[in-house]
Amino acid sequence: MKLVTTADLITIPELKEMSEKMFGNMVKAVVDVEKQIMAVDVELHSDAEAFCLEDGSKQQNLWGINLYPDLAAEDWIEFESMINLRPSQGNRSRGVDDAAVREKISQIVNQLIKR
Repeated sequence: MKLVTTADLITIPELKEMSEKMFGNMVKAVVDVEKQIMAVDVELHSDAEAFCLEDGSKQQNLWGINLYPDLAAEDWIEFESMINLRPSQGNRSRGVDDAAVREKISQIVNQLIKR
């Protein structure tokens, strides 16, 4: 697992290498929309979620995504994870139902990845 911050960016080649080791074409990640950090390269989103919680993140700020480093920039983020299922926050699916939250996640991801 790698914690990605503005001080320690990750590159597309690094993501490709991670994807080849784990799922072939995808890297699982969890984004903290408040702290603007991302934990990547885990087998389960819940593993990255637990790491972020131990690091001081708050549950309501954590969102699971999948990154497909071989796809075009507009298609490479998939907003899908079991940790996103939060009826108490109004998110009733495994996706990220709120368009504003999806946009914030996209901005953070694109800020943390060196192209």
